[in-house]
Amino acid sequence: MVSPTAVETEDEYIHVQFRDPDRFDEIRTPDWAENPAQSVSEGSEVRMGRNEETDDWVVEAVLLKKSVGEEKATEEARQTVEKIES
Repeated sequence: MVSPTAVETEDEYIHVQFRDPDRFDEIRTPDWAENPAQSVSEGSEVRMGRNEETDDWVVEAVLLKKSVGEEKATEEARQTVEKIES
C-alpha cells in the first residue's frame, strides 16, 4: 500500500499527498472518484495523475475538509486510496 509523502493544511483542505505531482503529465479530479472518497470522508476530493509510461491513473493526493484534523485525515486518505486502487 502507498504511504503519504506529505500532509499539509491549506485553506479549507488538508492535502494528503501520496505521489509527487511532478511525475505526472496530467492531474485531474475525476467525477467517478467522488463516490469512494465521499464514502470515507464527506467533502473529500481525489486528485489522480496519469502515469506516462503505463497510461494508468493513480492517486496523487486526497483532499479532506480541514475540520477532520491532520491525523484523522491521513487515515481517511489511506482508506480512500485503498478503495480506489485495490
